Amino acid sequence: MATTIITKFTIGTEEGINALHFLTAAIAREKFHGKVPEQELENYINEHFNKEVLIGELNSMSNQYLVVYADDEPAGYARVTSKGTRPEYFGNKTLVRIADFGVLAKFDDLQINKSLFDKCISITNMQQVVWISEYENNTYLDFFESYGFKRNADITTPQELLLQPVYLVKEKA
Repeated sequence: MATTIITKFTIGTEEGINALHFLTAAIAREKFHGKVPEQELENYINEHFNKEVLIGELNSMSNQYLVVYADDEPAGYARVTSKGTRPEYFGNKTLVRIADFGVLAKFDDLQINKSLFDKCISITNMQQVVWISEYENNTYLDFFESYGFKRNADITTPQELLLQPVYLVKEKA
C-alpha cells in the first residue's frame, strides 16, 4: 500500500505548533547526536525550538514553515525565511534561505524528501538567490546539489553550533 504524502504550510494553530515542536526537537536530536555534546544540543533545542519561540517565528512575516505528512503523521519540516543573517557576498540581490530542512529518520524516503523540498523551491521562485547553510557530512548535501545548488566557500556567517558549515547556493541565470 502506497504512503500518502502531503506537504502543507503550517500556521499557529495548536495542531501546527505541536507538530513543529515535536519535529524540530526530534530532527535536531537526530541530526546533531554525536556531533555536539549532549548538553549543548539540549540547550540549543531549548533555546531555538521551544513553543514560545516557535509561535513567534510562525507569526513572523519573514518565515514560512512547511510540514510534510506521511499517512497523516508529521514526518518532517522546513523553514524558508528572509530573516536573519544576510551574507555580504550576495550584494543587493533578492534572496531567501532554506533555513531548516529535515525529515525524521523513520520517514527517510526520497518521495517524502522531494515533496517537502519541491514545496520549498516553489515558494522561493521569485528570488534571485536561494541559499542553504548546512553542516559538513549532512546527508542532504547531495540531495540539495541534485536540485542545482552549488557549494560556495566564499560565504561566511556566524555559527550557532561549533560544526563546519557548508553553504549551498542557487542563483537565477
